[in-house]
Amino acid sequence: MILSVNGHPTYCYTGGKPFDAAQPTAIFIHGVLGDHSVWILQTRYLAHHGWNVLALDLPGHCRSGGEPPATVEDAADFVLALMDAAGLEKAALIGHSFGSLIALEAASKAPNRVSQLVLVGIAFPMRVSPALLQASVTEPTKALAMVNVFSRATLAPPPSALGPGTWVYGASMALGRRVLASNPGVNVFYTGFKACDSYQNGLQAMARLTCPVLFVLGKTDQMTPPKAAQELIKVASNSKVVYLPGGHQQMNETPEEMLAALSGFLTIDTTVSS
Repeated sequence: MILSVNGHPTYCYTGGKPFDAAQPTAIFIHGVLGDHSVWILQTRYLAHHGWNVLALDLPGHCRSGGEPPATVEDAADFVLALMDAAGLEKAALIGHSFGSLIALEAASKAPNRVSQLVLVGIAFPMRVSPALLQASVTEPTKALAMVNVFSRATLAPPPSALGPGTWVYGASMALGRRVLASNPGVNVFYTGFKACDSYQNGLQAMARLTCPVLFVLGKTDQMTPPKAAQELIKVASNSKVVYLPGGHQQMNETPEEMLAALSGFLTIDTTVSS
């Protein structure tokens, strides 16, 4: 599905179902060097169980036009503009890593428009080491390999994680290379990491929320360790925390547990649609 947002085409995966603005909607936001496909398993399930899903490619990433957001605040404004373009008064927001900060900021900017909020692999502050920031510019392939190693609880998860024959690490490396190559004009690797590193509004944003919040954290996550989310959890007034057994890539490293956390938290309410 292509939506025109701020004058640019935005690609949203709908889980194989036609979008119907009369149904409750969940918007999925990927992290740095990701795209809509990181949510493929969870979104397809929800799309066949009573939800609209819009798993987007952020601006300047893969199939979406426009400039990549340079800040979390800019990306949050984009998400709210996407809701306008889709004719949505309310939606549930689900974000991973960089996407979790975007979802948090969007919910704080428009608390009455977000029915539920899911923050996967979040940390605040979400610091990125200067060495990794530099490597994302000068040695992006090396930096990508570092990120994928740190993102995994193991480099050899059971083959059944995504189906027989799936190489989780290799698939993530290929996705990262594809996303980086999709925008020859802007280094979306560095831009995304810099936005994460620079974001300072996390605690204030959390304090403004009125919707239920689910934190989904990987027990062995080295990119955003669970301890780095604890200050946000303390500020959240209506929250639930789920710890999954894997690392930072919860959607494809522990997909069944990730889906169980989502489906157990998201509630269908006809008031979330326009």
